Amino acid sequence: MKAAALVMIVLFNILYGHAQESDSARIEKEIKKEKRIVPWFVERFKISAGGFYVINKTNIQVGINGMDATSIDAEKDLGLHKEVGTFLANFQWRISRRSRLTLNYYKVNRSSNHTLQKDIIFDDNTYHANSSVYTYFNTAIYQFSYGYAILSKPKYEAGVFIGSHIVGANSGISLNGTTSGASVSNNFGFTAPLPDIGLWGGYATSDRFAINADISYFTLTTNHNTGRVLAFNVGFTYRLIKKLDLSLGYSGLDFKVNTTKQNVTGIFKWGYNGPLLAVNFSFGKNNWSHPLSKS
Repeated sequence: MKAAALVMIVLFNILYGHAQESDSARIEKEIKKEKRIVPWFVERFKISAGGFYVINKTNIQVGINGMDATSIDAEKDLGLHKEVGTFLANFQWRISRRSRLTLNYYKVNRSSNHTLQKDIIFDDNTYHANSSVYTYFNTAIYQFSYGYAILSKPKYEAGVFIGSHIVGANSGISLNGTTSGASVSNNFGFTAPLPDIGLWGGYATSDRFAINADISYFTLTTNHNTGRVLAFNVGFTYRLIKKLDLSLGYSGLDFKVNTTKQNVTGIFKWGYNGPLLAVNFSFGKNNWSHPLSKS
Protein backbone atom coordinates (compact mmCIF):
# COMPACT_ATOMS: atom_id res chain seq x y z
CA MET A 1 0.00 0.00 0.00
CA LYS A 2 2.83 2.34 0.90
CA ALA A 3 4.58 1.41 -2.36
CA ALA A 4 1.46 2.26 -4.38
CA ALA A 5 1.16 5.60 -2.63
CA LEU A 6 4.80 6.33 -3.32
CA VAL A 7 4.32 5.54 -7.02
CA MET A 8 1.29 7.83 -7.16
CA ILE A 9 3.27 10.66 -5.56
CA VAL A 10 6.12 10.21 -8.06
CA LEU A 11 3.72 10.17 -11.03
CA PHE A 12 1.95 13.25 -9.71
CA ASN A 13 5.25 15.12 -9.40
CA ILE A 14 6.23 14.14 -12.94
CA LEU A 15 2.90 15.20 -14.40
CA TYR A 16 2.88 18.44 -12.41
CA GLY A 17 6.42 19.26 -13.49
CA HIS A 18 5.53 18.56 -17.14
CA ALA A 19 2.47 20.79 -16.87
CA GLN A 20 4.59 23.57 -15.42
CA GLU A 21 7.11 23.16 -18.25
CA SER A 22 4.27 23.27 -20.80
CA ASP A 23 2.85 26.40 -19.20
CA SER A 24 6.30 27.99 -19.16
CA ALA A 25 6.85 27.13 -22.82
CA ARG A 26 3.43 28.51 -23.71
CA ILE A 27 4.05 31.73 -21.78
CA GLU A 28 7.49 32.11 -23.37
CA LYS A 29 5.93 31.59 -26.80
CA GLU A 30 3.29 34.22 -26.07
CA ILE A 31 5.98 36.66 -24.95
CA LYS A 32 7.93 36.06 -28.15
CA LYS A 33 4.77 36.56 -30.16
CA GLU A 34 4.17 39.86 -28.39
CA LYS A 35 7.71 40.93 -29.32
CA ARG A 36 6.89 40.36 -33.02
CA ILE A 37 4.29 43.13 -33.14
CA VAL A 38 5.29 45.75 -35.71
CA PRO A 39 3.74 49.01 -37.05
CA TRP A 40 0.64 48.59 -39.23
CA PHE A 41 2.48 49.68 -42.40
CA VAL A 42 4.98 46.79 -42.26
CA GLU A 43 3.78 44.18 -44.79
CA ARG A 44 5.38 41.18 -46.51
CA PHE A 45 5.15 42.57 -50.05
CA LYS A 46 4.25 46.08 -51.17
CA ILE A 47 3.88 47.54 -54.67
CA SER A 48 3.62 51.30 -55.16
CA ALA A 49 2.92 53.38 -58.25
CA GLY A 50 2.24 57.05 -58.72
CA GLY A 51 3.23 60.43 -60.08
CA PHE A 52 6.26 62.59 -59.34
CA TYR A 53 6.50 66.33 -60.08
CA VAL A 54 10.22 67.00 -60.60
CA ILE A 55 11.96 70.37 -60.25
CA ASN A 56 15.34 70.06 -62.01
CA LYS A 57 18.69 71.80 -61.92
CA THR A 58 21.17 70.44 -64.45
CA ASN A 59 24.74 71.32 -65.46
CA ILE A 60 26.54 69.56 -68.32
CA GLN A 61 30.08 69.84 -69.60
CA VAL A 62 31.38 67.60 -72.41
CA GLY A 63 34.71 68.14 -74.12
CA ILE A 64 37.75 66.63 -75.75
CA ASN A 65 40.47 65.94 -73.20
CA GLY A 66 42.88 68.87 -73.00
CA MET A 67 40.53 71.26 -74.83
CA ASP A 68 38.02 73.85 -73.67
CA ALA A 69 34.42 72.86 -73.04
CA THR A 70 31.45 74.97 -71.99
CA SER A 71 29.81 74.54 -68.61
CA ILE A 72 26.15 74.44 -69.67
CA ASP A 73 23.17 75.31 -67.51
CA ALA A 74 20.74 72.97 -69.25
CA GLU A 75 17.61 74.83 -68.17
CA LYS A 76 18.91 78.34 -68.89
CA ASP A 77 21.29 77.80 -71.84
CA LEU A 78 19.47 74.98 -73.66
CA GLY A 79 15.87 75.77 -72.78
CA LEU A 80 15.09 72.43 -71.10
CA HIS A 81 12.01 72.53 -68.89
CA LYS A 82 12.88 72.98 -65.24
CA GLU A 83 9.66 71.36 -64.05
CA VAL A 84 8.25 68.13 -65.45
CA GLY A 85 5.95 65.33 -64.35
CA THR A 86 6.90 61.66 -64.46
CA PHE A 87 5.88 58.17 -63.33
CA LEU A 88 7.47 56.25 -60.47
CA ALA A 89 7.28 52.65 -59.24
CA ASN A 90 8.44 50.88 -56.09
CA PHE A 91 8.57 47.29 -54.85
CA GLN A 92 9.39 46.25 -51.29
CA TRP A 93 9.89 42.76 -49.87
CA ARG A 94 10.03 42.28 -46.12
CA ILE A 95 12.24 39.24 -45.70
CA SER A 96 11.54 39.43 -41.98
CA ARG A 97 10.08 42.00 -39.63
CA ARG A 98 13.52 43.66 -39.49
CA SER A 99 14.95 43.05 -42.97
CA ARG A 100 13.71 44.51 -46.24
CA LEU A 101 14.69 44.71 -49.90
CA THR A 102 13.57 47.75 -51.90
CA LEU A 103 13.59 48.56 -55.61
CA ASN A 104 12.66 52.00 -57.00
CA TYR A 105 12.42 53.13 -60.62
CA TYR A 106 11.67 56.39 -62.36
CA LYS A 107 12.85 58.33 -65.39
CA VAL A 108 12.95 61.97 -66.42
CA ASN A 109 13.12 62.78 -70.14
CA ARG A 110 13.37 66.35 -71.40
CA SER A 111 13.96 67.94 -74.81
CA SER A 112 13.61 71.34 -76.43
CA ASN A 113 14.16 73.48 -79.51
CA HIS A 114 16.03 76.60 -78.45
CA THR A 115 17.89 79.58 -79.82
CA LEU A 116 21.30 79.87 -78.18
CA GLN A 117 22.22 83.09 -76.39
CA LYS A 118 25.94 82.30 -76.29
CA ASP A 119 28.55 80.08 -77.98
CA ILE A 120 28.59 76.53 -76.65
CA ILE A 121 31.40 74.01 -77.08
CA PHE A 122 30.02 70.48 -76.79
CA ASP A 123 32.40 67.62 -77.54
CA ASP A 124 34.25 68.53 -80.77
CA ASN A 125 31.75 71.09 -82.12
CA THR A 126 31.04 74.74 -81.39
CA TYR A 127 27.42 75.89 -81.54
CA HIS A 128 27.31 79.65 -82.01
CA ALA A 129 25.02 82.21 -80.45
CA ASN A 130 21.71 82.78 -82.27
CA SER A 131 21.80 79.23 -83.67
CA SER A 132 18.64 77.14 -83.40
CA VAL A 133 19.39 73.80 -81.75
CA TYR A 134 17.54 70.69 -80.62
CA THR A 135 18.72 69.35 -77.25
CA TYR A 136 17.74 66.54 -74.91
CA PHE A 137 18.70 65.20 -71.50
CA ASN A 138 17.21 61.83 -70.57
CA THR A 139 17.75 59.99 -67.31
CA ALA A 140 16.58 56.69 -65.85
CA ILE A 141 17.26 55.74 -62.23
CA TYR A 142 17.05 52.35 -60.55
CA GLN A 143 17.60 52.23 -56.81
CA PHE A 144 18.16 48.93 -55.03
CA SER A 145 18.78 48.64 -51.30
CA TYR A 146 18.83 46.26 -48.35
CA GLY A 147 17.71 47.67 -45.02
CA TYR A 148 17.79 46.35 -41.47
CA ALA A 149 15.68 47.74 -38.62
CA ILE A 150 17.83 48.17 -35.54
CA LEU A 151 14.73 49.32 -33.66
CA SER A 152 11.43 47.52 -34.23
CA LYS A 153 8.51 48.43 -31.98
CA PRO A 154 4.71 48.30 -32.33
CA LYS A 155 4.52 51.99 -33.31
CA TYR A 156 7.89 52.74 -34.91
CA GLU A 157 11.01 51.31 -36.54
CA ALA A 158 14.42 52.71 -37.50
CA GLY A 159 17.46 51.25 -39.16
CA VAL A 160 20.26 51.46 -41.69
CA PHE A 161 20.48 50.45 -45.34
CA ILE A 162 23.05 49.92 -48.06
CA GLY A 163 22.31 50.00 -51.76
CA SER A 164 22.99 51.63 -55.08
CA HIS A 165 21.53 54.24 -57.43
CA ILE A 166 22.11 53.04 -60.99
CA VAL A 167 21.95 56.20 -63.08
CA GLY A 168 21.65 56.09 -66.85
CA ALA A 169 21.92 59.47 -68.58
CA ASN A 170 22.06 60.50 -72.21
CA SER A 171 22.40 64.05 -73.52
CA GLY A 172 22.76 65.51 -76.99
CA ILE A 173 22.61 68.61 -79.13
CA SER A 174 22.06 69.10 -82.84
CA LEU A 175 21.88 72.15 -85.10
CA ASN A 176 18.48 72.86 -86.63
CA GLY A 177 18.07 73.97 -90.22
CA THR A 178 21.30 72.55 -91.62
CA THR A 179 21.44 71.56 -95.28
CA SER A 180 21.38 67.88 -96.25
CA GLY A 181 24.73 66.22 -95.75
CA ALA A 182 25.95 68.92 -93.38
CA SER A 183 24.34 67.71 -90.16
CA VAL A 184 26.01 68.92 -86.96
CA SER A 185 25.25 66.98 -83.79
CA ASN A 186 26.85 65.49 -80.71
CA ASN A 187 25.72 63.21 -77.90
CA PHE A 188 27.19 61.71 -74.77
CA GLY A 189 25.81 59.12 -72.37
CA PHE A 190 26.79 56.91 -69.47
CA THR A 191 25.49 54.36 -66.97
CA ALA A 192 26.97 54.69 -63.50
CA PRO A 193 26.25 52.59 -60.39
CA LEU A 194 26.52 54.92 -57.40
CA PRO A 195 26.54 52.97 -54.11
CA ASP A 196 25.05 54.65 -51.06
CA ILE A 197 24.44 54.04 -47.38
CA GLY A 198 21.81 55.66 -45.24
CA LEU A 199 19.28 55.77 -42.44
CA TRP A 200 15.55 55.06 -42.58
CA GLY A 201 12.62 54.98 -40.23
CA GLY A 202 8.86 55.05 -39.83
CA TYR A 203 6.38 56.07 -37.14
CA ALA A 204 2.68 55.23 -36.89
CA THR A 205 1.02 58.34 -35.50
CA SER A 206 -2.36 56.59 -35.37
CA ASP A 207 -4.20 53.51 -36.62
CA ARG A 208 -4.30 55.00 -40.14
CA PHE A 209 -1.55 57.63 -40.40
CA ALA A 210 2.21 57.06 -40.57
CA ILE A 211 5.37 59.02 -41.36
CA ASN A 212 8.32 57.43 -43.20
CA ALA A 213 11.68 58.94 -44.13
CA ASP A 214 15.15 58.03 -45.35
CA ILE A 215 18.40 59.76 -46.28
CA SER A 216 21.53 58.41 -47.98
CA TYR A 217 24.94 59.56 -49.20
CA PHE A 218 28.06 58.12 -50.81
CA THR A 219 31.01 59.08 -52.98
CA LEU A 220 33.13 56.78 -55.16
CA THR A 221 36.15 57.07 -57.47
CA THR A 222 37.26 54.44 -60.00
CA ASN A 223 39.66 54.48 -62.94
CA HIS A 224 37.41 56.39 -65.33
CA ASN A 225 34.56 57.58 -63.12
CA THR A 226 34.00 59.74 -60.07
CA GLY A 227 30.55 59.89 -58.56
CA ARG A 228 28.68 61.35 -55.62
CA VAL A 229 25.04 60.94 -54.65
CA LEU A 230 22.84 62.43 -51.93
CA ALA A 231 19.18 61.40 -51.71
CA PHE A 232 16.29 61.88 -49.31
CA ASN A 233 12.61 60.98 -49.05
CA VAL A 234 9.89 61.88 -46.57
CA GLY A 235 6.32 60.72 -46.84
CA PHE A 236 2.96 60.63 -45.09
CA THR A 237 0.89 57.47 -45.52
CA TYR A 238 -2.85 57.07 -44.98
CA ARG A 239 -4.51 53.65 -44.88
CA LEU A 240 -7.60 53.76 -47.07
CA ILE A 241 -8.63 50.17 -46.42
CA LYS A 242 -6.80 47.04 -45.37
CA LYS A 243 -3.83 46.40 -47.70
CA LEU A 244 -4.38 49.65 -49.62
CA ASP A 245 -2.64 52.92 -48.68
CA LEU A 246 -2.17 56.39 -50.14
CA SER A 247 1.18 58.19 -49.77
CA LEU A 248 2.01 61.88 -50.18
CA GLY A 249 5.69 62.72 -50.02
CA TYR A 250 8.61 64.88 -51.00
CA SER A 251 11.75 63.48 -52.58
CA GLY A 252 15.12 64.84 -53.65
CA LEU A 253 18.37 63.67 -55.22
CA ASP A 254 21.65 65.35 -56.09
CA PHE A 255 24.38 63.60 -58.03
CA LYS A 256 27.60 64.49 -59.78
CA VAL A 257 29.37 62.17 -62.20
CA ASN A 258 32.71 62.73 -63.95
CA THR A 259 33.24 60.08 -66.61
CA THR A 260 35.70 59.55 -69.47
CA LYS A 261 34.92 57.64 -72.67
CA GLN A 262 37.84 57.28 -75.05
CA ASN A 263 39.19 60.86 -75.30
CA VAL A 264 36.00 62.64 -74.22
CA THR A 265 35.22 63.68 -70.65
CA GLY A 266 31.72 64.41 -69.44
CA ILE A 267 30.79 66.18 -66.21
CA PHE A 268 27.15 65.86 -65.21
CA LYS A 269 25.55 67.57 -62.23
CA TRP A 270 21.87 66.90 -61.78
CA GLY A 271 19.73 67.77 -58.82
CA TYR A 272 15.99 67.51 -58.40
CA ASN A 273 13.31 67.66 -55.75
CA GLY A 274 9.56 67.67 -55.73
CA PRO A 275 6.29 66.25 -54.40
CA LEU A 276 4.97 62.78 -55.19
CA LEU A 277 1.69 60.94 -54.80
CA ALA A 278 1.48 57.13 -54.85
CA VAL A 279 -0.92 54.26 -54.19
CA ASN A 280 0.46 51.30 -52.23
CA PHE A 281 -0.92 47.76 -52.41
CA SER A 282 0.24 45.13 -49.90
CA PHE A 283 -0.04 41.35 -50.11
CA GLY A 284 1.51 38.16 -48.77
CA LYS A 285 1.40 36.30 -45.47
CA ASN A 286 3.21 37.87 -42.53
CA ASN A 287 4.88 35.98 -39.69
CA TRP A 288 4.44 39.00 -37.44
CA SER A 289 1.37 40.84 -36.20
CA HIS A 290 0.12 44.42 -36.14
CA PRO A 291 -1.23 46.27 -33.08
CA LEU A 292 -4.77 46.20 -34.53
CA SER A 293 -4.66 42.48 -35.30
CA LYS A 294 -3.77 41.22 -31.82
CA SER A 295 -6.17 38.62 -30.50
